[in-house]
Amino acid sequence: MNRQTADLRAPAKPRLSSAAPTFLVDDVGKTARWYETNLGFTVSPFPKNEPYVYASLQRDGVELMLLRMEGYQKPAVSRPGRNWDAYIRMEGVHPFYEAVRQRLPIRQELVKRPYGDREFEICDPNGYVLVFSE
Repeated sequence: MNRQTADLRAPAKPRLSSAAPTFLVDDVGKTARWYETNLGFTVSPFPKNEPYVYASLQRDGVELMLLRMEGYQKPAVSRPGRNWDAYIRMEGVHPFYEAVRQRLPIRQELVKRPYGDREFEICDPNGYVLVFSE
């Protein structure tokens, strides 16, 4: 058996390539527009017309998903330490922070953590906490 044949028969090694936090929301359209307007995400909703049941939000290789659950309100979570729903790693966190803070309330100001990352936090309109870090 030649090497080419052996490569075709060998099972591929599984490799994870990404993850997309998925948020339950009452109004997918309203939430998607907030992400588009305030954070520069591109919105791909389903179906084509509102009320949407799903939307993929994408920016620079980051994806968040919204799923409609009529009447849903995110429960308040209280636990020691941070209460994060999505931790987004990025480049250029300082200029992004400056732009975001002109439009939105900041939950946690830009700060350098003991582990070396610079982070800031915001809440979306449904109470999901997003951390932007470099």
